[in-house]
Amino acid sequence: VQLQASGGGLVKAGGSLRVHCAASGNIFPFNAMGWYRQAPGKQRELVADILRINVTNYADSVKGRFTISRDNAQNTVSLQMTSLKPEDTAVYYCHGDRYLGTIRIDYWGQGTLVTVSS
Repeated sequence: VQLQASGGGLVKAGGSLRVHCAASGNIFPFNAMGWYRQAPGKQRELVADILRINVTNYADSVKGRFTISRDNAQNTVSLQMTSLKPEDTAVYYCHGDRYLGTIRIDYWGQGTLVTVSS
């Protein structure tokens, strides 16, 4: 299974950007799909995730600005980011997980850089 992220780039503060992730080689749907980010010198943190039943979860710092969505049939997940701030600058990683019984298996994409200029 591979997760391929795309859509990062450079945007001015207040602007919008959409990042997208597609899974390949996946036979079974993911339980949760989502986005994490890692800024320079900081730990990787959850931005947002979404369960297969479309229950969403957002970090407090992005609530009201970011919207996550997924297409279960296509095994894709997208993150629409609006009102971007310089502190949103980070490498954004796509994530998916599935369970084999009680064992959770995590899958990560290669990351896409989002840079927000002030």
